[in-house]
Amino acid sequence: MQYHVSRKGQTYGPYTLEDLQRYVASGNILPTDLAKSDEMSDWLPVAQILGTQSPAPPLGATAPPYPPVPYANPSGIDYPDPPNLPWGLLLLIDFITCGIFQVIWNIIIAFWARRIQPQSTALYYYIAAVVLTCANVGSSFGNVLAAVHHEPVHPNIIGLILTLATWVVRLIARFNLRGTLEQHYNGPEPLGLRLSGVMTFFFGGIYFMYKLNSINEIKQSLRYRNSAR
Repeated sequence: MQYHVSRKGQTYGPYTLEDLQRYVASGNILPTDLAKSDEMSDWLPVAQILGTQSPAPPLGATAPPYPPVPYANPSGIDYPDPPNLPWGLLLLIDFITCGIFQVIWNIIIAFWARRIQPQSTALYYYIAAVVLTCANVGSSFGNVLAAVHHEPVHPNIIGLILTLATWVVRLIARFNLRGTLEQHYNGPEPLGLRLSGVMTFFFGGIYFMYKLNSINEIKQSLRYRNSAR
């Protein structure tokens, strides 16, 4: 049976009963945290699920500031860390390059995503979006020449179709990558990642980079904690 753990509105997991026992013993999950399986109708304290008495916390004690898992992959696989370009810097470079760098960076992130989840197809969709963009530029080249020579510019129906197709494929790529990240960071590396559909729709790669920066900070913190033990 698999359980999810809730603390301060954040949900982590799923974990087996053995995982809960181990994480409670290590202090990464508190006995007072709430847990629930798919078969349960209500959230219950972890202590009640484990059948143990929840001890009163010491005066002034606070919950661990990290997600309730130590950084030790259940699969034992050492997955590569996400690309770690600060999202603010990515936004600045994206602005300077008129969005060109964002296109390249999306492909870099999607390529990394295939290393952690080989079944991810986001990389193919991002590449398809680039191909459609190039085709759109090519279809508009005649109108550009006509404008330069002050000749009549005709409606570019093909360009409009390619523009629409590019946006559709790019959105498919974003949500495919979103699914890959959530699947991985709530499964093989259970760090409790949640990605907003609205933020994914409007901000795409910038939003992903913001979340991946947080993932890198969590992983580095947990590595430091484990090495200090």
